[in-house]
Amino acid sequence: MTRRTQVGIAGAGPAGLILSHLLHLEGIESIVLETHTRPYIEERVRAGVLEQGTVELMVNSGVGERLKREGLPHRGIGLRFAGRSFRIDFQDLIDRTITVYAQQEVIKDLLAARIAAGGEILFEAEVLSMGDLESERPRILYRQGGEEHELVCDFIAGCDGFHGISRAAAPEGALTVFERVYPFAWLGILAAAPPSSEEVTYCHTDRGFALSSMRSPELSRLYLQCDPQEDIRNWPDARIWEELHTRLAAVGAQELTEGPVLQKGITGMRSFMIDPMQYKRLFLAGDAAHIVPPTGAKGLNLAAVDVRVLARALGEFYGRGSRDLLDRYSAICLRHAWKVQRFSWWMTSMLHLFPGDSAFDRRRQLAELDYLTGSRAAQQSLAENYVGLDVSLNM
Repeated sequence: MTRRTQVGIAGAGPAGLILSHLLHLEGIESIVLETHTRPYIEERVRAGVLEQGTVELMVNSGVGERLKREGLPHRGIGLRFAGRSFRIDFQDLIDRTITVYAQQEVIKDLLAARIAAGGEILFEAEVLSMGDLESERPRILYRQGGEEHELVCDFIAGCDGFHGISRAAAPEGALTVFERVYPFAWLGILAAAPPSSEEVTYCHTDRGFALSSMRSPELSRLYLQCDPQEDIRNWPDARIWEELHTRLAAVGAQELTEGPVLQKGITGMRSFMIDPMQYKRLFLAGDAAHIVPPTGAKGLNLAAVDVRVLARALGEFYGRGSRDLLDRYSAICLRHAWKVQRFSWWMTSMLHLFPGDSAFDRRRQLAELDYLTGSRAAQQSLAENYVGLDVSLNM
């Protein structure tokens, strides 16, 4: 069976669903193809920190009511190193904030809005290939219910993540890859325990990095730096809690609250960029185009920026017949994404231990943290990047 739509969207993650929602507000039709089931994407635990711009996008586009009720506004973050605690006050420094609101809750809000508006989201629809990208009618071949179908569209938005097929649909040599794989990973847990700090807290220690975060007043999200080849079976809950207590300890810090571990896993870390983020009528967004280490809390927020630009560009194309913004989509997004990549790399390199680092390297890290916590200008720079940089459409 062959279907027809204006914009075919591969992937119902944050990028795909925000794009579909924004296009709907512009009067542009889209169909979203998602490999997994609706319960799977609504329950999958991912990021939880929203930049102020992402919050404003959700609220201003009409899908932020629950976010306003249940999101946890944070006016800053905590830093711990050398047994000391320090707070970086975003509100005081730049008068902006972040909000803790789990990605799966963002997904639920967007799905509910699209379905209520009659939007088409095809679940358990596996994208098999994309073709005719150079033509005015590119197509997506997908399988659903054991049968193959074709979706013909004006444009394709590849929002199917790092492991999706969208990026590979461009011909060989059309996209350039820039990548750095880090020599460590994060061991993360979701625990049924009240957060032990009021704000996200980053910790540098001589045993490795640690992070104390939260998903709600009853759920804590905590991380430990570990070897990327580590076997999670070597980390029983008791060992994880013991290591978290050790790394998060600091003078005057609240005692870590323990609780049942609901989920745990190990995630490798990489920086990844492709250039350009478009090929003919295929536009890549979110993790399909770039991956940043999670230290800067940027993944979902970077995806939101991509699709905000893309939705506006498609709005200009259908509304005024202008291709100007579509042609500049990649340049605009990459200019912003590389700044985000730089910040995420800086946070990562400042807070983690790198194998092979010398005593000089360790002292330099401590000096950088000492400078950061003693300089208002340095703190303003961190705050400005953490809450989200503005995106310029001018190149």
